[in-house]
Amino acid sequence: MVLWTPLLFLAFMATTSIASMDKQTYIIHMDKTKITASDHTLGNAKPWYELMMDSMHEILSQEEEDMSPLELLYIYKTSISGFAAQLSTKQVQSLKRLNGFLSAIPDEMLSLHITHTPQFLGLHLGEGLWNAPTLASDVIIGIVDTGIWPEHVSFKDSSISQVPSRWKGTCEEGTKFSVANCNKKLIGARAFYKGYETIVGRINETMDYRSPRDFNGHGTHTASTAAGNLVHNANFLGMAKGLASGMSYTSRIAAYKACWRRGCTNSDLLAAIDRAVADGVDVLSLSLGGFSKPYYSDNIAIATFGAVQNGVFVSCSAGNSGPFSSSVSNAAPWIMTVAASYIDRSFPTTVKLGNGKTFEGSSLYSGKRTKQLPLVYASTAGGQLAQFCINDSLVPKLVKGKIVACEQGINSRAEKEEQVKNAGGAGMLLLNAEIYGEELLADSHTLPATSLGASAGKAIKNYVRLNKNPTASIMFRGTVYGNIAPVMAAFSSRGPSLVGRDVIKPDITAPGVNILAAWPPKTIPSLLKNDKRSILFNIISGTSMSCPHVSGLAALLKSIHKDWSPAAIKSALMTTAYVLNSKRAPIADIASNSSKAATPFAFGSGHVNPKCASDPGLIYDITSEDYLNYLCSLNYNSTQIALLSRGNFTCPNNVFLQPGDLNYPSFAVLLDQNASNTSVTYKRTVTNVGTPMSTYVVQVDEPNGVSVTVEPKCLKFENLGEKLSYNVRFNALRRTKSSTNFSFGCLIWMSEFYTVRSPIAVTWQ
Repeated sequence: MVLWTPLLFLAFMATTSIASMDKQTYIIHMDKTKITASDHTLGNAKPWYELMMDSMHEILSQEEEDMSPLELLYIYKTSISGFAAQLSTKQVQSLKRLNGFLSAIPDEMLSLHITHTPQFLGLHLGEGLWNAPTLASDVIIGIVDTGIWPEHVSFKDSSISQVPSRWKGTCEEGTKFSVANCNKKLIGARAFYKGYETIVGRINETMDYRSPRDFNGHGTHTASTAAGNLVHNANFLGMAKGLASGMSYTSRIAAYKACWRRGCTNSDLLAAIDRAVADGVDVLSLSLGGFSKPYYSDNIAIATFGAVQNGVFVSCSAGNSGPFSSSVSNAAPWIMTVAASYIDRSFPTTVKLGNGKTFEGSSLYSGKRTKQLPLVYASTAGGQLAQFCINDSLVPKLVKGKIVACEQGINSRAEKEEQVKNAGGAGMLLLNAEIYGEELLADSHTLPATSLGASAGKAIKNYVRLNKNPTASIMFRGTVYGNIAPVMAAFSSRGPSLVGRDVIKPDITAPGVNILAAWPPKTIPSLLKNDKRSILFNIISGTSMSCPHVSGLAALLKSIHKDWSPAAIKSALMTTAYVLNSKRAPIADIASNSSKAATPFAFGSGHVNPKCASDPGLIYDITSEDYLNYLCSLNYNSTQIALLSRGNFTCPNNVFLQPGDLNYPSFAVLLDQNASNTSVTYKRTVTNVGTPMSTYVVQVDEPNGVSVTVEPKCLKFENLGEKLSYNVRFNALRRTKSSTNFSFGCLIWMSEFYTVRSPIAVTWQ
């Protein structure tokens, strides 16, 4: 999820129910095993989905009162089983008679939620994960997004081997897109818009391409972040100049366009995921999401489970609804949920007030500094709500030739700039709301402007109020490296998950603030109508940017460990993540004005560490059956389980199952705050992937108010691939009333060569 594109990139992810007067789009989930069983009884050789359609038409034809034709959009065959169609309420009720019917879920509109970051992550040409043997792979990354700009230098195919023979995808033709636009780098491109067009009508091709071509820029940016080529001297208007590269720059890219100007419908997204898995992608990257909901009613969770069952690693953005608690999306345990954090590069500005006080901000404005100019704010700039610089709130005679201070909120940052510019303002100070702390996002302004943190905003508002003739100036300092990093972004969505409180979410954090990556030359870098700039690389922020970093890193791990499951790759990335910044202090949370330490509900296991992830020592593997047993432990009924298992699973009888026993690389513990000496015990199994003869000893940093006992305390491995299990007992101690609802710690297995770390998050109920 990115932070700035209209309608798609909302501060709070809007999930819109899709409906019309008579019909609406439904996603119908089917148990294909029951359809197949019927097929065998009849001795019919038709595929299950053809039998399903035959039965469906037969049932609907029997309805005397509703003979309206079925408007079928998609049939899902690979990652899920079912179809999407425009249906009346009565037709939905009739379809419940279908053999194998599981559920009908109304379609929804979801929202979309890099030069220096490889070096920040420790990736260097010719070394480690970027050495020749590792890069000589044919890993395929599927990007489900707004499409791709195929001619971009980031997607050229020079010095690349032939397309893998296992690839089943294709390049679909459409508006300004042909088969010739694909190559040995961009090996597939498809567009999915049937669900979208049932809501908004036919796509307006003056505002988007009815093809895989990217009009928005978001898809091009995420694709190049994951797997874009090495590009020398990449920059944004002279800033952030250097070598641009995707995380896995020799991987192949397959673009699946399912997101459009107003968002992404679930029906289109499921079609894209289903097709990507059938085409043969190894990694799926989805920088989008909606509100959290139970897994059995979350279409993205259902489809991605099918992808994982087929051996595909799935990475999703955590969302941009932070710093509010329990705002994380894409929280299913089989998904790698990625938060966003700052790297050590910034684009600083200096704001100087007439009283001599200075404040540091951030901006991508490429022009000259301002003079000391009159500063206006709120009533000195206009009428009602002028402090937010909303439409028609600024008075030109009060604003012309002056710097205008605008508070965040109500309208977008770009809209505020447009209002200031239209009113004749000479510059803008964009002041953070208190909730976003010292967040400093760099925007590509067309007039002298800068963002400022909450503390600076408070001081500036007081200065304007107390001084008769306030003034300010803005100086732009270009690109600066060496800042303390990482730091958690305030916008990054936070746990605990509202759906699965027994799993820590997000899972990990990665670079997601002020990220430079490829951009369509015909797409303006800002949202301003009068912006005439054409660029090849743009700098934007969001968990949309952090997600493809992890997608690319997963592709690198897949190229080294071809036999690793998606869960094994996920485990390696999580247990090797770090929690200290470049000054060896705990990673801070910028949403806090006191810069207090971030918690696992902000960054999960910590910041991704590619070098260590390639050789983690131990992994926590999880099978499809393990995930289904986890769903059984949540007391899902047989129909709800079948939505994910596709009918191939029954919960075991006479077996004690608890959610905390899922073999996850972290520990989410729920304890009764009103009782002492209550405890829970969880089991974990680790697989040795380090050295054959190795001994691991456990260390525990106990959460406040909890004693932790691990048995055994020592794990001795004799062979690679050997599995050993251990139990962890969490015992609640007496707590004071002043204690918070959460406490945190960690469990670490240490050997001579490896450190395998798992965070512990205790929620007091």
